[in-house]
Parts: sequence; C-alpha cells; structure tokens
Amino acid sequence: MSAAPSSGAGATAAAPSSPGRRGWSGWWFRPVPLARIAVFRTIAYLFVPVDVFLTTAWVRAHAHVPTEWYAPLTVGRLLPLPTPTPAVVLAVQWALVGTALVAAIGRAPRLLGTAVFLLYFEWMVVAMSYGKVDHDRIAYLVALAVLPTIGRVRWRDKRSSEAAGWAMAAVFVTVMLTYFLAAWAKMRFGGWDWATGSTLTRAIVRRGTMLSDWTLETPGLLVGAQWAMLALEFAAPLMLLVWSARARVALVLFLLGFHVAVYASVAIIFLPHCVAILSILPWERLPGAARRLRAGTVGGRPAEVLPAGAAPPG
Repeated sequence: MSAAPSSGAGATAAAPSSPGRRGWSGWWFRPVPLARIAVFRTIAYLFVPVDVFLTTAWVRAHAHVPTEWYAPLTVGRLLPLPTPTPAVVLAVQWALVGTALVAAIGRAPRLLGTAVFLLYFEWMVVAMSYGKVDHDRIAYLVALAVLPTIGRVRWRDKRSSEAAGWAMAAVFVTVMLTYFLAAWAKMRFGGWDWATGSTLTRAIVRRGTMLSDWTLETPGLLVGAQWAMLALEFAAPLMLLVWSARARVALVLFLLGFHVAVYASVAIIFLPHCVAILSILPWERLPGAARRLRAGTVGGRPAEVLPAGAAPPG
C-alpha cells in the first residue's frame, strides 16, 4: 500500500484489493474509487435542506413546545445538549442547512463534513425526543459520520482508497442492519402474530391509496405479503455478498422499488434511508457516462461515424 496523498483520502492508484488482506478484513477495506465518494457526498449533503424543510419540517414545531415535554434520548441525557428553545432550534436549522450547502461543493470536507454530522445529529435529537423515534435515519446518519474521514476528492478522481472502502462498507452494513433489525423488532414485540395478523390490513385501512385499497378484498394476499416482507428482511445480510457493479445497480433498484411500492400503498417513504441506499451504486461511472453522452452528440444530433482513416470535415 503506497503512502496516502496530501489530500488525506488515503488513496492509491490500484483498484483491486491488497493481496495480503483476506476474509472480512478484505471486505471492509476493499478499495473504492474516490469518484464514488465525491458524487455520493454531493447527494448526501444536498439532501439536508430537503430533509430539514420538507421531510422533517415538523421538527421546527418543537421550538414552540413547552420545554418540560422534552424527554431526551439516552444520548441526549449523556451529552450536555441544550434544551430545545426557539433560539436553539432556529440556530441549528439554519447552521445545518448553510453548512451542508457549502460542504456539497467540496469545501473543507473534513471540517464542514464533521459540522454537518454534528448539527444533523442534534437535529435528530430534537426530532426524536418527544415520544416518537423513527428507524429510517440511522444509515443516513452513519453516512454523514463517515464521509468527513475521506478528505478532498473530485467527481473525476481516478484513484481508489481503502479509507473510502471502509466508509462505504460502514454505510452498506448499516443499510442492511436497518432491514434485519426491523425484522428482529417485529419478532421481539409482535412475535409470529405480526406475520399472521392484520398488520398491513390495518395500515391500508388507515393510510391506503387507490393503488392498494383493492388488496383488502383479496383474502390471504396481505398475510402472504407480511410473510414475504419478514423473510426478505431476515435475509438482508445476503446483500453484503453483492459486489459487482451490475449486481449493485440491481440491488439498489430492488430496494428503491420496494420503498416506492410502500409509498404507493400506504403513503410512507423513508427518504433518508433511500439516500443511504444510493451509496451502494458505482457512482464513479457517472462522469465517464456523461462524457460519452456529450461526445455522442454533435449539435444535438447523433455524431457521424467516420470511416477508418478519414479526416473530419472542415
């Protein structure tokens, strides 16, 4: 392994894994192209204002809730975090959005990336300390935590890095655990009655759409869907065996398709988790694909293919 470059990304020019690494150690530190980090980091940071102003816009309402209703999560009790007041919530909101937008263009990736993580962490403590804790944000939070460890990278960075491999592996494992632990929680709190009961029926009665209401008239369909969901969630560790670029794209399409289907059925979407899922994609191929697309058109029309040895016109 050659010395890390001055960018601090821990990068090398070699793409394959180090020959001395075996087993899980090799899986965790398998080099990943830095261009993948650059593209995903832009996506992750640009999602912050979307989350703050749309997905979790309700968090701002906690600024006007009586402070005695604040029941901080365990981490909020262990750390000296401020009690949410209008000034605190407003300061965290705008500091988070402003820092994320600057970090999205690649400025001071370690400093600003760390600030984004800490501010979003506090935003989540404010969000989840009033009796409701969502499970769709842990993978995205882990992504924000590991991205600052990579340092400065560019979309067309051709180097690979074991540090980048570890960061993406951490997000990948957390995405997997989100599904696996969801199944574990179903069994822990609901037992097998979760799969044999009326869980989805109740959800569709309460939040169903025109695309899902018909399932209430099909006996056994929703119970079968519950069993299938439970089986897939328990099988989630198998996704860690996926490595080739095509298989990763197929996995992402499957996972995103599942969440789109859930949204179409009961109007529930786990957007932060979906952003974390995007880290699985081989984003390093995006700049090259865009360049080939531009090169394939001339003046908005398909480029002419010249015979071998022929000179271009003009």
